[in-house]
Amino acid sequence: MLTLSELSYRLGPRLLIDSASVTLPDGARCGLVGRNGCGKSTLFRLLLGEIAPESGTFSLPRGARMGHVAQEAPGGPISLLDYVLAADTERASLLAESETATEPARIAEIQIRLTDIGAHAAPARAAAILSGLGFSHEDQARPCSDFSGGWRMRVSLAAMLFLEPDLLLLDEPTNYLDIEGAIWLKSHLRRYPHTLLVVSHDKEFLDSVCDAILHLDRGKMTFYRGNYSLFARQRAEKAMLAEKEADKVAAQRAHLQAFIDRFKAKASKAKQAQSRVKQLEKLGPVAVFAREESASLSLPNPEKPLSPPIVTMDRAAAGYGERIVLRNLTLSIAEDDRIGLLGQNGNGKSTLVKLIAGRLAPLQGEVRRASKLDVAYFAQHQLDELDASETPYALVRRKMPPQSGEAQIRARTAQLGFGVDKSDTPIARLSGGEKARLLLGLAAFDGPHLLILDEPTNHLDIPMREALVEALADYKGAVIIVSHDRAILDASCDRLWLVAEGVVKTFDGDLDDYEAMIIAARGNQNAEGSADREASGQAEQRRLAAEKRQNIKPLKEKARALEVQMEKLQTLLARADEVLAAPDTFAKSPERAVQIARDRAALAERLAAIEEEWLEVMAEIEAVS
Repeated sequence: MLTLSELSYRLGPRLLIDSASVTLPDGARCGLVGRNGCGKSTLFRLLLGEIAPESGTFSLPRGARMGHVAQEAPGGPISLLDYVLAADTERASLLAESETATEPARIAEIQIRLTDIGAHAAPARAAAILSGLGFSHEDQARPCSDFSGGWRMRVSLAAMLFLEPDLLLLDEPTNYLDIEGAIWLKSHLRRYPHTLLVVSHDKEFLDSVCDAILHLDRGKMTFYRGNYSLFARQRAEKAMLAEKEADKVAAQRAHLQAFIDRFKAKASKAKQAQSRVKQLEKLGPVAVFAREESASLSLPNPEKPLSPPIVTMDRAAAGYGERIVLRNLTLSIAEDDRIGLLGQNGNGKSTLVKLIAGRLAPLQGEVRRASKLDVAYFAQHQLDELDASETPYALVRRKMPPQSGEAQIRARTAQLGFGVDKSDTPIARLSGGEKARLLLGLAAFDGPHLLILDEPTNHLDIPMREALVEALADYKGAVIIVSHDRAILDASCDRLWLVAEGVVKTFDGDLDDYEAMIIAARGNQNAEGSADREASGQAEQRRLAAEKRQNIKPLKEKARALEVQMEKLQTLLARADEVLAAPDTFAKSPERAVQIARDRAALAERLAAIEEEWLEVMAEIEAVS
């Protein structure tokens, strides 16, 4: 259980976290949500001890482990599998000691502990996690240095998932994943056995994974039970009720003020007027619900539409040097197409969009583009290429005609979402979401005919993602989207292309069909992998499982005994409630009533403890069943 008590943190003049007091229940899968820059990453840094709070405290149970994905991607000659296994330092230490230990008692202790933590099954579990995140069996034996930064961040994520800390902190974990990896991660996190606190702006991900939401808004934290959709509904209901209450109080205030203004000068009504003044003072200020600010985004339309098709390919092949990545491409793109690209990272999606955009020449066949075709290309890696010393104003000025005046440049910068308070802010001081918004606006600055978006929602908060969907709906050009975010693909794409096994073909179905296909394929891979591993270690796992199952009988007996106790306590509580609910209980014998109330509180506390013990026993039974 994570407990925050009056926690505050100030960044310069801004109070990011204001006297936050929240308790996160054990086993909760909680989404941390809020606008970009509200302090979510700051809260993580506070919990990790990287910065100190201005005031207040936070605490975890004694001995609880906290884990997070390291910002620096792993490198060096260590293999992916060995890196993930090394995350469990206790297992690594015990295995090393087992090689040198000589005392029989210590050897027995080591082996018992290794069995308790599932050390012998750890390689299979680590391999399954890496496979789920997109690494083949061959990849897992390769050194970390062989992979790009994005893929190495997946390895860091795999290490934390393997370690299974008591409190797992994840900050936008899907940003480095393709849609296949995101599908697997959702499924895995739904079964996470401990407490999870995850920052994400993906509503579908939060709905699928989370059973609680922690909302950070204007420094205040509020805990909600349920997934994101339930949270949004509760927030909307709170806003509506607060608005009605505010209207009611305002009307009452206006009525009292009108009476005071009308009769305060009349001696016969002076007493009533004075009474109304006191009533008005008691009303206090009108409470206003703190609504989240809406976001807006505009994508300029092309000045003159082109005749379809704007891009055609005839048996084209694409690749690098002599290596062909995609072959036999026979495709066409209309002037108003909305195409979503599916397929695992590394299958050629980026190669395809570079070929379409004209950044890559075909190795074979032909690619024809409409005359005067203007293509805008946005990719997440461009965020790292921005000059940290530049400002939004300076970047917009370069895009404008030389004769543009100061007012025109400022106005256009404001249209990209950077008003007077942000237009001269150095890029280094912008949030990830603000950088993404700036790059997106600059890419579409001149009204392109074709807009290619590669993971456009990374770093964007939920209101900004919704604004992007609305802007794409109003945009008149063609759009190609590569994204792990199902919401934007569902809302913005009417055609799906699957990039796999060196070819591109139309996917006949929707994203639900694609997700089902991925899950089925993963199931087949797991079955094949299990058969392979059985020859080289599965027998050991079955032996360990059999040993655990021998202990299930006493566990079930203990569970039945606890259930009997719970039933008795519930009966006693019901009787106590019945007595206390009687209207004359306290009148007849106040002392007896007070004693019954105390006894009831003790019974309730005892019942809660037994229920907690029963849940732990049931979890053990489930683990060995």
